[in-house]
Amino acid sequence: MVPTLWLPISSTFLGLNIANLLSLVGLDCIFNLGATLFLLMANSTTQPKDPTQSPRSKAVFSYQFWNMFASLIGYPIPLALFLGSQKGFLQPQLTPISCFVLLGPYLLLLSVQILTELLTWHWQSPVWLVTPVVYKAYRVLQLMRGLKLSAEISVPAWIMHTIRGLVCWWILILGLQLMRVAWFAGFSAKTRQEQKSYL
Repeated sequence: MVPTLWLPISSTFLGLNIANLLSLVGLDCIFNLGATLFLLMANSTTQPKDPTQSPRSKAVFSYQFWNMFASLIGYPIPLALFLGSQKGFLQPQLTPISCFVLLGPYLLLLSVQILTELLTWHWQSPVWLVTPVVYKAYRVLQLMRGLKLSAEISVPAWIMHTIRGLVCWWILILGLQLMRVAWFAGFSAKTRQEQKSYL
């Protein structure tokens, strides 16, 4: 599922232009296709043999709220810093193409993740539990790629600090997410065991 993040950046990125921005977005699209295929396969394995049964799995509200809160926090910080740079509040200023190269793929994939999570909740698919883990793990790698690019294109120090802060934020969120997955999986297994013993 993880595409060519470990390719040398020089093999896919040759400068600040639209073609190279599209090449970075293309790499993330490869990941998105792989992630979608993985989630569809995971969903198909949860289908019961009896077609009359439906494996509905509704996400609890606290889980939905936490995931949406964590994801939406990822938007305003880079957007506010970019606007501050364009208005002259942050010096030296960051050019729009630099911002799009460094944060455009990140914001695009974050939007795709939110849409995917909303769909899995709406369809009550059992894969709602692992969907955030798949995307957040990749997001950390995506931001690490942004740090490498920052060093190559000589951006202002404040944008590198911003990307480092986002890396720390998503590592924290990913760790909490993994603990929640473990808790939900253990809770579900315990509930099934209690139901079997009751029967």
